[in-house]
Amino acid sequence: MLLGPDDPLPAVPRRIVVNGSAGAGKTTLAAAIERRLGLPHTEADSLFHGPGWTRRPGFLDDVARLVAGERWVSEYQYDGARPLFLARAELVVWLDLPLRVSMWRVTRRTVRRRLRREELWNGNREQALHRIFSDREHIIRWAWTSHPRTAERIDVVLRERPDLPVVRLRSAAEVRRWLDRISATVGTPEPPR
Repeated sequence: MLLGPDDPLPAVPRRIVVNGSAGAGKTTLAAAIERRLGLPHTEADSLFHGPGWTRRPGFLDDVARLVAGERWVSEYQYDGARPLFLARAELVVWLDLPLRVSMWRVTRRTVRRRLRREELWNGNREQALHRIFSDREHIIRWAWTSHPRTAERIDVVLRERPDLPVVRLRSAAEVRRWLDRISATVGTPEPPR
């Protein structure tokens, strides 16, 4: 069920995943949903990345524990984890931003993190910027090549869970409008149980 930013939700969701390309703002939106709806946010990257940018051995077990909960919001990432998220989600929010917006955001974020030597997950830091030319997994290069797959993931959602509402947001203005709308609809969030 594909919805726009102004369409009412069938119910107040308790389990939400945010889909979007690298740099679209998935984590920023998930954190905003946490604040607006009082749903605990767990960043999917923090579960996935071990030291040295390796996949953590317990990643899928951690995702399974997360989605078994009654209230959460997370990013809809990683092929092995998506079916787990999809089976329990009550809402998908799709950040369908233009490629130029995502590329600007991921580039700006990567440069800032690199210059500040920000620690991300488990001691990892952004790679040197010149590695964009040699490393196919460099985040800026990844953002460019993976952008088209974002819509393909929504096709899977609509096919496998036609009952699941998917809110499609195509601009920063639509994101703000939708967040204001859910805040007004929900009011003050209930404390977690």
